Amino acid sequence: MTFYPTEKLALFIDGANFYSQAKALGFDIDYRKLLDEFRRRGVLIRAYYYTAIVEGDDYSPIKPLVDWLDYNGFTLVTKTARKFTDSQGRDRWRGDMDVEIAVGMMEMAEKADHLVLFSGDGDFRAVVESVQRKGVRVSVVSTVKSQPPMISDDLRRQADHFIDLADLGDVIGRPSRAPAPRGGGGTYDNRTRAEIEAEDEL
Repeated sequence: MTFYPTEKLALFIDGANFYSQAKALGFDIDYRKLLDEFRRRGVLIRAYYYTAIVEGDDYSPIKPLVDWLDYNGFTLVTKTARKFTDSQGRDRWRGDMDVEIAVGMMEMAEKADHLVLFSGDGDFRAVVESVQRKGVRVSVVSTVKSQPPMISDDLRRQADHFIDLADLGDVIGRPSRAPAPRGGGGTYDNRTRAEIEAEDEL
């Protein structure tokens, strides 16, 4: 993995996808350590965290995390999750942030030398290729060490560098807390129902 001390870095974290990766590998993310690690690798100019939020949810397990990130060096990009009913009549929420991430990457390509995308979603292959044509390098953080692998082969091939999250576990991870039941409750690092649904879309 090649980083240069003087290059300008920007991080793009797909909250739902990144959470799913860490969960599959059995650890939680320490976001303070994540920031410190990439500040050490280059000149970090922005760290974006993207997530959908269930509007009107009195108890949102992601709220403490979102608040902490907002006060501690991350730029939060959120939108309201859309509610739908599944085939079994259960309420579900969906919050796809792909467009917002793609727009952010295109905008930041004018200001940064190196973008780091924390997602394995193959839908990002085209935007990665587009920013590369502008002369910007792109690293992708995901994992092939989960079962099944959580990165699209097309995205991995397109990236200038692939960083396996499993190899960063000792640097930016902490032991996983007990998993919460699907769809409710949870601990500090658990995602909203929207993000749990996003896990099923990989």
